[in-house]
Amino acid sequence: MKTILVVCGAGASSTFLASRMRSLAKERGLSDITARAASNLDIDSRLPEASVLLVGPHLAPDYPQLASSASTHDVAAALLPSTAFGPAGAASALDLALSLMSDSPIETEGSTHG
Repeated sequence: MKTILVVCGAGASSTFLASRMRSLAKERGLSDITARAASNLDIDSRLPEASVLLVGPHLAPDYPQLASSASTHDVAAALLPSTAFGPAGAASALDLALSLMSDSPIETEGSTHG
């Protein structure tokens, strides 16, 4: 199972986005993909289970530190766009995560690969 960890400040926005991403992954037949939410306060305990870390856009100032933490666990990280929590956000977030998981990931601004 590959886990996408979605992080926001308190965990509320990320919980909603992760739920929508799980549903979308199921619709796409991606049974080996799941998405889980976390707050930025419990990120260190959650990174060992993650394949990808997606960081909410409102945490942009904290992104370098979060990406560095992800890197120590060999977890790819990316900053979500400002539209991530909007109507089409789950699809774009899932696509971003999948690109980071692929054998030849697409380099995007604000992303790191572990």
